[in-house]
Amino acid sequence: MGPEETRDTAERLRAICGELAERFYERDEVVRTLVVTLLAGQHSLVLGPPGTAKSEMARELTGRIEGAAYWEILLSKFTAPTRMFGPIDVAALARGEYRQVYEGRATTAHIAFIDEIFKCSTAALNETLGFLNERIYHPENGGAPLACPLIGAITASNELPSGAESAAIYDRLLVRVEVGYLADPANFAALVRSAVGRRTAPARTTVALEALRRAVTDAVPAVDVPDTIVDAVCTLRAALRRKELIASDRRWRQAVGLLQASAFLDGRPAVAETDLSVLTHVLWDSPAERPTVEREVLQLVNPDAGEALDLADTLDELEAQLDAMAGQSREALSDWVIKNAHNKLARAGIRLEKLREEAVVAGRSTAAIDRVTGRQRAVRARVLTEALGLDAGMVPAQP
Repeated sequence: MGPEETRDTAERLRAICGELAERFYERDEVVRTLVVTLLAGQHSLVLGPPGTAKSEMARELTGRIEGAAYWEILLSKFTAPTRMFGPIDVAALARGEYRQVYEGRATTAHIAFIDEIFKCSTAALNETLGFLNERIYHPENGGAPLACPLIGAITASNELPSGAESAAIYDRLLVRVEVGYLADPANFAALVRSAVGRRTAPARTTVALEALRRAVTDAVPAVDVPDTIVDAVCTLRAALRRKELIASDRRWRQAVGLLQASAFLDGRPAVAETDLSVLTHVLWDSPAERPTVEREVLQLVNPDAGEALDLADTLDELEAQLDAMAGQSREALSDWVIKNAHNKLARAGIRLEKLREEAVVAGRSTAAIDRVTGRQRAVRARVLTEALGLDAGMVPAQP
């Protein structure tokens, strides 16, 4: 892959990230992480409640890859392997031939979207694992394994796996991204307006399948991983082990490809410390572990984002206090706002704005800061409406 093609592919993928971030509010980090995962030739899980645009986001992203065979399925406990990998050819069966029709199924797909992945049936489990792990399918007639051209799969679920069978699939999904309902009131208002406004045709950058494939097989593995990054990864592993958060050696090794893919996407020839932030989506099993992993990662690469997470803890405390005061008099709630909530919210807003400015100047990611800023606005809106009885939309923005 020549330098010019490398630059063009990375620029196109960055443009795709930007276009999708404009369309899907509060999903810029999610979109970038999904693109990085595809570039690394790995699989991702988008975990979140219904109605958070998981499917639409995956379809819009995968639809930007020109020439790629795309396959999508919504799984259930009754999904047969043949529905996923190829139904029996009835016409051939009438002639005494036993064969499957693979066209349009997982077996011929370059990109796959598997919704409700943990509802995979017991009958389809082994073939699904083989499809994700080795990119192969064992035909129903017992013939030689069929090689599948899969680059990567995006999967989605409303819930975590509950049994040992689905846990086997969960372990094979290297990247796990959580999505929730919109937190920033301004973004929610924009979402509502978009439902009634006249839509303009959005920009639609695409990337050719062959260019993506060459990036995955040639350009991304060629990205340099300096010794300083290796040392940082070893430091992170030790820090997480002290907190009893253990990831397998396989997961750590595969994560190196994500670091290289992140650097490629940004147009850099070598992995930098900022690329380590993608590991916040790799090194946890339970969502309850994610904040700890994120904090340890950001302490290595982004001290201002680490401070933003401390401010998020303050916001969580304020929201818990507001919940505990439900049903109290307006006077009591107003007193709490004046003596407690108002100053803390204002200080958090001012500090988050300053942290973002510093991060931009230093060329560091603002994703974590932006997420906490949205949280600050959401808590402020709750305080205005529930404690003071004001319309948050009519109050000027603050810090």
